[in-house]
Amino acid sequence: MHAKILIIAEAANPNWVSVPLLGWSLARTLSKTLSAHIITHVRNRNAFLDAGLREGTDFTAIDSDVVARPLWQAANILRGKSGVGWTTNTAFSALAYYYFESLVWGRFGAAIRNHEYDIVHRVTPLSPTIPSTIAIRCKRAGVPFIIGPLNGGVPWPTGFHDARHKEREWLSYIRSAYRLLPGYKNTLESAAVIIAGSKDTLQQIPLKYHEKCIYLPENAVNPERFSLSAASATHSHLRACFVGRLVPYKGPDMLLEAAAPFLKSDRLRLDIVGDGPMMPTLRKFLDDHGISRNVTLHGWVKHAQVQDIMCQSQLFIFPSIREFGGGVILEAMALGLVPVVVNYAGPGELVTDDTGYRIPIGARKDVVLGLQECIHAIINKPQLIEPMSRRAKIRVNSLFTWEAKAKQMTEVYRWVLSKKGNKPSFFRI
Repeated sequence: MHAKILIIAEAANPNWVSVPLLGWSLARTLSKTLSAHIITHVRNRNAFLDAGLREGTDFTAIDSDVVARPLWQAANILRGKSGVGWTTNTAFSALAYYYFESLVWGRFGAAIRNHEYDIVHRVTPLSPTIPSTIAIRCKRAGVPFIIGPLNGGVPWPTGFHDARHKEREWLSYIRSAYRLLPGYKNTLESAAVIIAGSKDTLQQIPLKYHEKCIYLPENAVNPERFSLSAASATHSHLRACFVGRLVPYKGPDMLLEAAAPFLKSDRLRLDIVGDGPMMPTLRKFLDDHGISRNVTLHGWVKHAQVQDIMCQSQLFIFPSIREFGGGVILEAMALGLVPVVVNYAGPGELVTDDTGYRIPIGARKDVVLGLQECIHAIINKPQLIEPMSRRAKIRVNSLFTWEAKAKQMTEVYRWVLSKKGNKPSFFRI
């Protein structure tokens, strides 16, 4: 494919996790196989240079901190503490992003109007609440604008109002107001393709735009970072792990409550990787129930070292009740761990019935009971793990590596430029 692609990835950094790592991984993989130039924020410049990219040739760093920094500081004040209030953070990020795109257009607008690029693709931000003022300008210039993968805004499930308040998600009650933001409607109307990273996000997009929507989960794994294989189960006990921030919606407390009987009877051992405000609560639970001997709270671990801990387990138990994507689930499956997730939003779309276990969403007590019954069934029939493990690895390696994701995206580019045939379809909706 000889087209020139301009990739906008405001958040893109190989040294971080979550959205910045996703932005980097997709943009960088695309740039390895296509003629692409990446636009990112100046905060990522050193990471790009350290990775061997050439500024001005391979990428451009945009400095919007004169607006972004004070807004970021204001958001942190309103959030009160780190790790919570992410809707507030996204709202302020949307305001800062308007300025970022104005600088991008000032730098690249003439080149786009002169058709020096065949496609403009905004990879990050992922949030569907953040419009693009460049979309309509690209349409006027006759250059296809692609936005996505978009993901976010999963509604809080009924029965978890307490977790919602602990997460300080006050703005989530009025989140739908983002549709009134300047440029929101123009973004959807002007985009040639809208890539929805989840089925829930697809449902948020008005039906009249669905003909240009493509469902494509945004997460993938780097096989080089997750190259080990999960340990085999022993006759005496199983081992499970959890990886994530220790915050209410991730459900580490529900995991401990469900697993407590098996930890107490020495039939299960558990590794919890991550840190957050719930750490003292989890420590107290372990002491109160006398199960500390079979649970290791690792705290924060460098991303590159996480697989060393994970691969000692056979199960990956992740009872998050409001997960947009769930990249950590794919990382676990790449190692051959069998995932146990709550069947709601992102995790339920990544895991299938033949590669893992999906616990029905419900009230907190229902999720705990579902986890407990699932763990008990696996302990009683550990022979089920090995074939599921094999299928989990095959699913990730065929559909969810960054190389596979880049091929899928390239197919989207070809379809947009050719204007022929049916739009690409990679996953069943």
